[in-house]
Amino acid sequence: MKLIYQHMLSFLLIIITTVSIIGFSEINNTTQQSYEYNYRRMEDFAAALGTLATNDKKDGAAMLNPKFLNKLEFVLHSDRVYLSVFNAHGSQVYPQRNDKIKLTSHRLRQLKSGKKLRIKNNNEALSSLGYKKDACTGVLIPWKDKGKFIGAMWLGVRIAQVERPVRIAKQNLFNALVSAIIVGLVLSLVLSYYSTNRIKKLSIATKKVTAGDFDVQTHYSGHDEITQLADNFNRMVRTLKKSNQEVKEQEKRRDQFMADAAHEMRTPLTTINGILEGLQYDAIPDKAKPKSIALMSRETKRLIRLVNENLDYEKIRNNQINLVKTRFNARKTFDDVTMQLKQNAAKADDTIFITAPQNLPVYADKDRFTQIMVNLVQNAIQFTANGKIEISGYRIAHATVIMIKDNGIGMNQQQIKYAFERYFKADPSRSRSGKGEYGLGLSIVSSLIKQHGGKISVQSAINQGAEFTIVLFDQGYEQYLED
Repeated sequence: MKLIYQHMLSFLLIIITTVSIIGFSEINNTTQQSYEYNYRRMEDFAAALGTLATNDKKDGAAMLNPKFLNKLEFVLHSDRVYLSVFNAHGSQVYPQRNDKIKLTSHRLRQLKSGKKLRIKNNNEALSSLGYKKDACTGVLIPWKDKGKFIGAMWLGVRIAQVERPVRIAKQNLFNALVSAIIVGLVLSLVLSYYSTNRIKKLSIATKKVTAGDFDVQTHYSGHDEITQLADNFNRMVRTLKKSNQEVKEQEKRRDQFMADAAHEMRTPLTTINGILEGLQYDAIPDKAKPKSIALMSRETKRLIRLVNENLDYEKIRNNQINLVKTRFNARKTFDDVTMQLKQNAAKADDTIFITAPQNLPVYADKDRFTQIMVNLVQNAIQFTANGKIEISGYRIAHATVIMIKDNGIGMNQQQIKYAFERYFKADPSRSRSGKGEYGLGLSIVSSLIKQHGGKISVQSAINQGAEFTIVLFDQGYEQYLED
């Protein structure tokens, strides 16, 4: 069943239930009031007739003579009141009937004790009153003279006459119920359409998102649950759009890496294969063989470096390396890295210098710390020409801060955002030989620092260089973060 019909049915059920409860309560109240009013009216009649009979008699039996009863019958006829009179023995003396009607001994005892009996339906409740074609309701009143029971009088009216207000109330209830159903049907249709139409719009928006349209936004006003759902939907779509863009960027960089890797691997493999064929067919002169073998060795190492960087990154990312962290002097590592990369820097006409105290304690895995510094300095050399590369460091409370700063090509905000992601290159056109050229160096650095419980950040601008800042905390103060 569609939601709009469910809403309409719910509204109608509520309206019908409410009207029915109120209506039936009113009918029950009207019924009770009608019977109560009739009982009191009959009792008042009986009291008045008893007074009349007492004033009109010469002795106690005079009130039961036919002449007096005919007077009563004439008086009551205009009000359509039935009259029956019983003597002290419970026998009906008026009106005369062929079949003798007599009160039961139980009823007679109740009357002799002075109790007034209210009979709701003489055809059901008290058969001794005699069955009538039209059921009556009324009272059975004892007559006494000077405290002596001399008979009883039955005064009643037709039940149909008493229940006339009830029939009117039932008709009114039916009319109100029909009106409520009609009005409720219209209102429920309007309200249901309003609610389901908002949900339908969300459903249409969801289909668009499923089809790949992440620019969909719903606009609802109010503070109800559907508005909250729409707001959550809008936030979800914005997040999906952002994630989709990031995925596309990742795929773009991955495709670029595959193209670069294929190119990088094809060149050395072609070189190695050519040299091997030349050696096989003795096409290379003896004087050129040492140079050819050296070239083949360099190309082989180039391929090994590409493979190793990928394997190294996967191990680090999956926490498959064991860090042996100790406290040592980082300044010595700075000096070693500077000596190691001095020739690479000279090829780019770069100068590496250190501005750090001679004793700079740091808590880290020494080999991995060296790897971090090599990758960062090599990255600075790769994107700096005729420039300066500064390695600096200092202590803060419970941590060591290290910075590698260059004045190279720099990065824009979009490049900074993805700087530590795999296969990212700030400027692929300027890749040089050496570690980091495949876009893995900074991602390895980021993963290693996270495993150390440290932090890394970068500040940069186009043509104004870049500054990488590392914070490595002392033992017991590490800040491990999930990816």
